[in-house]
Amino acid sequence: MEIEQLHQHFLVHPEICTDTRKIAEDCLFFALKGDSFNGNEYAAEALRRGAAFAIVDESEHAISDRYILVKDVLKTLQKLATFHRNTCSAKVIALTGSNGKTTTKELINAVLSTKYDTVATVGNLNNHIGVPLTLLSIKTDTEIAIVEMGANHQKEIEALCEIALPDFGYITNFGKAHLEGFGGEEGVIKGKSELYTFLKENNSCIFMNADDPIQFNKLGSYIKKFGFSIDKKEFYNICLVSADPFVKIKVEGQTITSKLIGNYNFTNCAAAIAMGKYFSIPLQDIKQGIEKYTPKNNRSQLVEQKGNSIILDAYNANPTSMGAALDNFHGMDAEHKIAFLGDMFELGETADNEHQAIADLAASMHFQDVYLIGKHFYRSDTPLKQLETFEALSEYLALHPIKEKATILIKASRGMALERILDLI
Repeated sequence: MEIEQLHQHFLVHPEICTDTRKIAEDCLFFALKGDSFNGNEYAAEALRRGAAFAIVDESEHAISDRYILVKDVLKTLQKLATFHRNTCSAKVIALTGSNGKTTTKELINAVLSTKYDTVATVGNLNNHIGVPLTLLSIKTDTEIAIVEMGANHQKEIEALCEIALPDFGYITNFGKAHLEGFGGEEGVIKGKSELYTFLKENNSCIFMNADDPIQFNKLGSYIKKFGFSIDKKEFYNICLVSADPFVKIKVEGQTITSKLIGNYNFTNCAAAIAMGKYFSIPLQDIKQGIEKYTPKNNRSQLVEQKGNSIILDAYNANPTSMGAALDNFHGMDAEHKIAFLGDMFELGETADNEHQAIADLAASMHFQDVYLIGKHFYRSDTPLKQLETFEALSEYLALHPIKEKATILIKASRGMALERILDLI
């Protein structure tokens, strides 16, 4: 079936499902394949549960006119998303970076939605499947779509750009994330910069943090850009006032107080403020959007529990974000500070060195207590408490509970699930 014909089916049945456990009545079911599953085998079940059509790529499963046979289901989903994107008038803002993508995306949406009809990536569905699903959520009245793009190897952002065809783009930063897949720090810069390469080649507008030397050196002479800076006069000036605990910002004489913990969230807020300015949103509405946004899903949350103030930042971690979290924690005005730091994943052969560096940094800050959890931190040479597993930490805290009111940082990669510490303290 041609994409144009499939798009006509989509206009009648605009709900897309890829999981038979989440089938919506009258949806289109795309029978995707993975390492351990074959969606074609679940197509009949999807139809029984209420799907209007099942898109499959194995002929033996196409047994009636409610099955649509294509060469490759994933590529068809991606092509359908691009076709749909081109039929809509919405402007597309693409967003990538090593740290802060999802928080920045949420902040941008909070600001731009005060004036425009927007859609944005749900959660962090930012890969080769999530990006098409976001594009397919664009409606006829959508004015701006904010599309988060994740990547862990070269050419991935380039491929996502070819699907989304963004009109604007922003890279949050270039940090030590996914070093294994990208092939080191230079590989991260090259891979993430595929977004800016696409935008420049298509004469599209680039948003930039002009105080980031990598971005400034790459884009300083580029014509179609809108940047923000603390003090560079040629850019939109946005200043950090404080971050103890919440990020407070000054712009055009106005003070904006967010609900985000950590000075590392300043640039995330600043990017959203700058985009609001670019899209002619009144500053009072920008302020309202930032101040109403409440973080969730273990991202820079402040949790008050049993007299403890807990900075819960356990959604993800890499050496750059871990160092930033520790620096911010060190600068906070609190007497009894305790840090729980869990392993950082996808660092490849640099893992031991990067974990040692974080252990050394944490030790130099002289917090009341630091707990290092995970097999990588367990191999570090450090005077800090080391526990190879979460279970070992649980047993230790059962014998040595936290007795006094403390300010606590919890930071780790998602796979460590360190939010479970809330049940221990």
